[in-house]
Amino acid sequence: MPKKSIRKNIDRAKSSNYRTVADNFYHGADVAKEYEYWNAAGVLIVHAAIAFADAVTIKIGGVKSQGENHYDTVALIDELVTPSADKQKALNQLRKIIAHKTSVSYSGDIYSKKDVDRLWVLLERFRKWAVMVLR
Repeated sequence: MPKKSIRKNIDRAKSSNYRTVADNFYHGADVAKEYEYWNAAGVLIVHAAIAFADAVTIKIGGVKSQGENHYDTVALIDELVTPSADKQKALNQLRKIIAHKTSVSYSGDIYSKKDVDRLWVLLERFRKWAVMVLR
C-alpha cells in the first residue's frame, strides 16, 4: 500500500493568499531574469510553481501537501482535480519544474539564461492552467 502523503487542512479562502505568494515569486523571477540572476530566477520559478500548486489544492480540496517531497503536491493535484488532458500536461510541467529544485538551489550548479528560459516556459504553461483552475 502506498504511503499517504502528509497533508494539512487549510481554509479554502486562503487559496487567494497562496495565489498572491505565487504571483510575488513569479514577478520576482521575472525581475531576476532581467538582471541576469539566473539561479535566483530559477529558485523563484520553482517556488512560484509550488505556490500555484498549493493554491489549487487548497481551493479544490481545502488541503495542501505538508511533506518534504514536493512531488506529493503533484500527486495531490492528480487526486483532487478532475481528469483532463490539460491537467496531465500541467502535472508534467510541474514535475519538470520541481526536478530543478535541488540543483538550482543547493548543488552549486550555475544556471544560465538557456536553463532559466526553459524553466520559464514550463512555469508559464503551468501558471496558465493553475489560474484557469483558480477562477
